[in-house]
Parts: sequence; C-alpha cells; structure tokens
Amino acid sequence: MTSVVIVGSGFTGFECARRLARRLRKSDVEITIVSPVDYMLYTPLLPDVAGGVVDARFVTIPLAGTLNGVRKVRGRVDSVDLDQHTLTFTDLEQRSCKLSWDRLVLTPGSVTRLFDIPGLATYARGLKSTAEALYLRDHVLEQLELACLDEDGQTARGRRTIVVVGASYSGTELTAQLRALADAAAKQMNFDAADVNFLLLDLAEQVMPEVGEKLGDKAMRVLRRRGVDVRLGLTLKEVRADHVVLSDGSRVDTRTVAWVTGVTAAPLIETLGLPTEKGRLKVQTDLQVPGHPDVFAAGDAAAVPDVTQPGKITPPTAQHATRQGKVLADNVSASLGHGKKRDYKHRNMGLVVDLGPRQAVANPLNVRLSGYPAKFVTRGYHLYAIPRAVNRWAVSLAYLTDVLFARTLVSMGLSTQSDAEFSTSEGIPLPKTD
Repeated sequence: MTSVVIVGSGFTGFECARRLARRLRKSDVEITIVSPVDYMLYTPLLPDVAGGVVDARFVTIPLAGTLNGVRKVRGRVDSVDLDQHTLTFTDLEQRSCKLSWDRLVLTPGSVTRLFDIPGLATYARGLKSTAEALYLRDHVLEQLELACLDEDGQTARGRRTIVVVGASYSGTELTAQLRALADAAAKQMNFDAADVNFLLLDLAEQVMPEVGEKLGDKAMRVLRRRGVDVRLGLTLKEVRADHVVLSDGSRVDTRTVAWVTGVTAAPLIETLGLPTEKGRLKVQTDLQVPGHPDVFAAGDAAAVPDVTQPGKITPPTAQHATRQGKVLADNVSASLGHGKKRDYKHRNMGLVVDLGPRQAVANPLNVRLSGYPAKFVTRGYHLYAIPRAVNRWAVSLAYLTDVLFARTLVSMGLSTQSDAEFSTSEGIPLPKTD
C-alpha cells in the first residue's frame, strides 16, 4: 500500500488531507496526518477568543469526524530522513516513534517570531494558540480585578495598562477586542474605562499595511477614538514582570504584554538540511521540494513562489494556506497517477479586520469598506471560511449573543501561565531567551 504522510494539521495540512481523502478514496493509498494536536485551529478568530466573544471550542475543528479516511497520529515530528523515507516523532507519552512514507507533505506551520529582547519569552505572551488566547483573557480580567483592590496608585495603573506589540491585522484585532473586554469590565466592575490604558507598538510606519494606507488610517482613527495609544516606529527594548522599556528608552508600567509581531517557520524546517528562503523551505511553483520528487511543502513553513509577483514569495496568511492545501492535494495525487499537476497561483480576495463593537475594515475584491458594511463582510467571511457546519453555527450564535447581551466576564483559569509560554503553547519546543 502506498503511504502519504502529512505533517501538521493547520490550514494547509487539513485542507490537503481532506481533499486527498476524497480524491483517493477508491485507491490503495493510506493517508496519515501527524500533528501535536487533534484539531485544526481557525486562527483568525483567536482575538475573539481573547476578547471573550467566542468560546475556544468553536475555533477548533476536530480531525476526528471531519477527516474521514485519514489516519490521525498525535505527535510532534522531530526529524525526517529523506533518503530512507522515514520520519521520527514523539507521541503523547513522550515515546520516540517512526513512520515510513512514499509521499511526504510538509505543512508544519509556523511559530511566533521572537527576538533577543531580555525578558520577552518569560513575561510576554503570543496569540498563536487557544492556550495563549485564553490566558490573555483571564490575565487581563484578573489584573483589572486586582487593580480595583490595590491601594498603591502606581501598581493599579500598571495593572490597567496593556501593551500589544505588532500593529498588523492580528495585533490590531487583538487590541480592539481586549479594549472591548476592558470596557465591558469597567461597566460591570464599576470603574472608569478611561483608566485602562492600551499601548500598541510597531516599528512600521503604518497600522496594518496589508490593507492599504486609507484603511490603515481608518483603523488608526478607530483605535485612537477608543483610547488606544498607537506608537509607530517603536518596539520593546526590555520586558520585566511589572514594566517594559521601549526602544526610545522610556519606561511603561504594565503587567500584560502581548507579542504579535509575525511568525517564522516551524523549527522542523531547520533540521532538514534543505535550502530555505527567509527561514522557509524552498519549493517550486507546483509545491514540490527541488531535488526530492516525493516531497511536497506549503503553508507558513514554505517559501512558495508568487507567480503573480515574480521574485516574491506568498505571505503566511490563511487565504494562501487554504488554497495551497488544495493544490498540494491535487499535485500529490497527480504524482501517484491521479490527475495532472498544476502550479499554485493566488488571486487575492482581500483582507477583513474586526475592530471590535460596530467597527471593522475590509477590502474584499479591492473594494474598501469600513464601519457596519465592513463588519458584516468580516463576520460573514469567517462564517463562510470555517470548515465545519457546527462551528459556523456556534460562532454565529456567539456573534448574536455579543450584540444582544453584555460580555460574560469570567476568569476560568483554563490556561495557566506555563500553558501559554511560547515554548509550550504551540506544541513545538522553542529556545528561551532571558
């Protein structure tokens, strides 16, 4: 029996496995997906989880019941032997196991990009997993509760100051949702919402350059109208338990730091000994790894050429990841004698960015929208894109509940500080810096 092994259950791996299972269901091919988790995470809604709008369960698509005809293996892939056609992974009981393959699909995804900033890995948190999103929500609520009891004014102000680093769409959405969470907390805990300070930092010259200057400026105005202090051209120099030092030398007292500055390929890519570009595995336009006709790669971990912009590679977005997964499936299938290979060619459908209650910006098909129209498009897109009917239903009810009722403010402790560390939250070991 021919074996196809897919590494990773993110957008790309999930879509590839699902499409392959349909295309090869009558063939003598065994499809296996290996992942540290047993779900596909719909990452665009993690800011909604952190903001208390959507339950974490609703943004996870279980592999069981959705990837019919696919063998699921829980484990972290540690190494790949390209000559022997085997891979080694660590299972849930920390045992080292091996798998052989005839076709290998590398879609291990990405991890949060860290820099050598003292204290960053210890005191900051990212937004790449449900653990991180839940921790941020609980932590913000806990700090606001503690601030109401603090007799020391400076300590209270630090607890009510939230620093987000990264003004791309993920960081901007997170800031907007945490602002809405803090506003709801102010009403229900009886303190002034203006006492909660938000600081959004980025080295870039513009908020959300992905959506263009006009929509970026619109998002900037929305954020500032809601009391967010946006400082461009700045980042962190040092992070401590009760304060941060900015790159301009200024000190900001805070107990909450969210690091949302981008991603880098999963550490597995570095172990392969294959050519990379910007840390991502080089692939051809048909997503095959050069010199290895039985190995394919795509998604955040692969430097997929953008044929619409010669010389550039596709950015690590959900749109690209999902569509690359479909092309992967077709080309792996073609390599087994079913169908023809095709190059990956992307048509940009635009971006949608949720900016909290009643506000959003979007540019679907290059049509610039803001306010209620953008809000409708943004939420409609997510409901369309989530690949499971019951999840779409649950998220739509969460959206309706958010419109009709006040947000529920409960710190449930489902994710501890250690759960949300960069080194553990993604199921992939990362080096720590002090």
